[in-house]
Amino acid sequence: MAKASRKKAAQAGKGIITWPLYIVAIVTFILYVIYQSNPVFAVIFGIATFVVIIALIGLEVINGSKEAGAVRNAVEIIAAVAIVLVIWLALRFLLHTAYPIDAVPSCSMLPALHRGDLILLQGANVTKIKAPVVQVTKSSMQNLLSDVNNEALACVAYQVNGRTVNVSQIVLPGYSVGLLSTNSQGSSIVSNQDGNLVQYTCGEANVKFQNGTVEKEAITQSITIGNTTITGDMNNSIVVYKTVPEDSFYKDGDSYIVHRVYAILNASGTYYYLTQGDNNPGLDMQYDNYPINQSYIEGKVIGDIPYLGYLKLILSGTLNQPEGCTSTIER
Repeated sequence: MAKASRKKAAQAGKGIITWPLYIVAIVTFILYVIYQSNPVFAVIFGIATFVVIIALIGLEVINGSKEAGAVRNAVEIIAAVAIVLVIWLALRFLLHTAYPIDAVPSCSMLPALHRGDLILLQGANVTKIKAPVVQVTKSSMQNLLSDVNNEALACVAYQVNGRTVNVSQIVLPGYSVGLLSTNSQGSSIVSNQDGNLVQYTCGEANVKFQNGTVEKEAITQSITIGNTTITGDMNNSIVVYKTVPEDSFYKDGDSYIVHRVYAILNASGTYYYLTQGDNNPGLDMQYDNYPINQSYIEGKVIGDIPYLGYLKLILSGTLNQPEGCTSTIER
């Protein structure tokens, strides 16, 4: 009888077997990464991964209580949380940013960064960010900020057909490349940028699709500010910045953006950053987003680890793959 009781106690102490759930978590995570372009599968596998992770945490807590006792298990959990917190605070202190670790949420930085990359950030002011700096007057900058819509001119391919203007990002046969203005009066092709602080020159670039096909796409080739002309440099710093409620990015649900700095505007000691995704045809400002000042920059990217950032995307509910992940602009 005593032997049977000891056997039962030993079995109870073993806890619940969890290794199959680890395999399920790995499999669902891999399937999520593979099928994230499919909206249905992305949600199914993303939610499945989330549920399995939560279940694993719960079961490991239960097993820990059975094997070591509730008090000791609680102490171990508190110690683990404390270690993570200390590491996080140490990273914040050493890297001089409140957000030392983040994840890439979109494909706008292909091929430099991929969706799901875990990125390491370092706090940076204008002296630590690599990009050309252009001097502008305070009044010209205020004029820009008071009417950003006037500067929101996207480079597109277009064809005039009578009174109708057909617009495409891909340069179709018979189409020209120019600037499109969209406002309350409608859409029109702009030929005169007089009065704009930042003026754009449009061009073409190859865009390669996942199926192997290559097309020509209308892009912003360069910008001119006063007497200074700047062409995008792929060696410039990549930063993470917070969006503001007035930005079209913010309205689309993007609270932070990971993009490269195209140029910096110095308005009497106040700095504004013009940014662009490597895989986007134009600057962020060309799509109804405000130039950002220093206070909105969380940090510059100093390193990345592939795939690990997907865990944050899954846990935050960012399951579906956004547009732009099926093609890459060749620069």
